[in-house]
Amino acid sequence: MSDAYDSNWFAEKLSDRTIRGIALETSALIRAGALPVGVKLPPIRDLAFSLGVSPATISEAWSELRRRKIISGRGRNGTWVSGDRFIAKPERLASSGHYGADVLDLTMAVPDPLLLPPLEKALAYGALAENLNSYERSRILPELEAEVRKTWPYEAEAFLATNGGYNAVYTAIHALVTPGAPVAIEEPTAMRLLDILEHQGARILPVKCDEQGPLPSSLKEAMHYKPVVFLFQPRLHSVTGRTVTTQRLGELADVLRDSDTLIIEDDGIAEVAATPRHSLGNAFPDRVIHVLSFSKTLGPDLRLAVLSSTKPIVEQIQSYRSFSAAWTSRILQAAGAWLLRHPETADCVSSARAIYKNRREKLAEALRAKGLTIGDGDGLSLWVPVASEPFAIVTLAARNIAVNPGSKFSVSQSNNIRVATSMLEDRCEEVADAIALAHVM
Repeated sequence: MSDAYDSNWFAEKLSDRTIRGIALETSALIRAGALPVGVKLPPIRDLAFSLGVSPATISEAWSELRRRKIISGRGRNGTWVSGDRFIAKPERLASSGHYGADVLDLTMAVPDPLLLPPLEKALAYGALAENLNSYERSRILPELEAEVRKTWPYEAEAFLATNGGYNAVYTAIHALVTPGAPVAIEEPTAMRLLDILEHQGARILPVKCDEQGPLPSSLKEAMHYKPVVFLFQPRLHSVTGRTVTTQRLGELADVLRDSDTLIIEDDGIAEVAATPRHSLGNAFPDRVIHVLSFSKTLGPDLRLAVLSSTKPIVEQIQSYRSFSAAWTSRILQAAGAWLLRHPETADCVSSARAIYKNRREKLAEALRAKGLTIGDGDGLSLWVPVASEPFAIVTLAARNIAVNPGSKFSVSQSNNIRVATSMLEDRCEEVADAIALAHVM
């Protein structure tokens, strides 16, 4: 270790001596280049003495940075600022593989391009959008707002068009959540939601779920830490395929009632779900942010989603957007509005919904026939319990089948695999046989 970065150097630079403060301020020093990549960090006991904290405090702070891939190493060999350079990237998504033509890739729960509505007429209409090519930072085209209001699950005060569902959540989190703040989120959840929270440096509070949705008892436990946000998928869970029941939604409302926690509802599956939309916006219209993505129904290249909340919250999110894109393409917004009001689109989405359900159910039934416990659900994937994730992944890979480990969708230990079914037209028996082998060590 260079003498320039000894424990006394850290004592001069770090002002917040809490676990979270040490982790955040050290991360900021690395981001700024003040603490170069490759530097060996001082011994924990030396640093603890210089900062006037316990060795356990330093150890916990280093564990947080190690989890975020900012530092590496431990024990007698020491700890180092890791990597050739410090790059912010979505670790869970970035760890996805690229497979050869002979591999059946069941990692991506994405829409089948053949089941999406054609865009030619919609885009031609979009090219004539109102106020086209203006630099005015408009929140949403009036015609798109008029269409989404027809089916919105509560009477929202303000709307904002964004560049997709994850862009909506990313922008909201960065606009409303300070680094280090606690955020409650259902577990498992979409891996990209975890990437967003980890990138922001949020303190993630996992909320356990059952077949009816997030457990009220688990959410109540998380509320002891006063989370800034509770983030969940109320309509159809993108990982497990389960839906939050109306009764469970009411129970969650009871837990949240006496708090000021913001509530972000992520409806990423949209009309692929057969279940009706519902929202805590009816109970808490002053602090719900409801996000509806059109990627799975109208197509991912529309890059279109809409969120709702109060005017002040929408204004705060829009203000953060001004640092980057500032507004969503009026061409794409108008095209989306055109698609939403044409009956042919509804017919196309209805047909796709039935096909997706059939593909999912075929694999689920094949697995049940082999003795596996597979819950009911809907959507584009199956959540399958296994004895060991590594064993299951290797066993399936040996048969040229790629799936995602459940750990990508959790912050706690997981013994599951997530199997995408949206593109699984045939080969169900082959996949079921392989999963059955992978299920038991």
